[in-house]
Amino acid sequence: MTDINFYRRLGMTSLGNGLIAYYAQLGLSEAELVLVIQLEAFFQRNNCFPSNEKIAANTNFSSSDVAVLVQSLIDKGDLEIKQLTDDEGRISSCYSLDPLYSKLDQYLDEHVQIKNDQGKTIENRASDLDNDPLNRLCREFEIEFGRYLTPIEREEISDWLTIDHYEPEIIKLALREAVLSRALSFKYVDRVLLNWQRMNLKTPAEVQNFLERNR
Repeated sequence: MTDINFYRRLGMTSLGNGLIAYYAQLGLSEAELVLVIQLEAFFQRNNCFPSNEKIAANTNFSSSDVAVLVQSLIDKGDLEIKQLTDDEGRISSCYSLDPLYSKLDQYLDEHVQIKNDQGKTIENRASDLDNDPLNRLCREFEIEFGRYLTPIEREEISDWLTIDHYEPEIIKLALREAVLSRALSFKYVDRVLLNWQRMNLKTPAEVQNFLERNR
């Protein structure tokens, strides 16, 4: 087994939870977020202008993919390339994510934080992350499954909501049935939901009454 100190020697990258929670609201795709994470990792190792090839080596992207993502962030106004001059007059380039973090600050000010006249935060609003049924359900599943969901699993929950039109509370009840049956799989939850649908159980109250009668 690899010593944990080996991982510590590899170092750690600091990334704000605000960016993790609200990257979608800022207009970033998952691929662009991965690029931002890589840029931060290089910044924090004192490399502010890594080559596309170096970034690609740390991801599943090709160097051309990285070039497209970099240009996309520049076009959105989230990334800048600055020119730096050292003490000897040599000019070098450096990526800057300052525009992205300025957008994040503005988003938090407008949607998450309530401040008094002196600019001090006095209250945090319930975030979009907390109010969105999909995100709430995903967190419920992650808690019960003891792991993060894959993009495909998140999409399946989204389909239950938007295509099958199951109420969030019914999906939570199906998840509870999976937990009680020790069958933590999406296939099992889907079978439970389909079974209730065939029985014409359309509301959480109807499902709850059915479960109480059949315990």
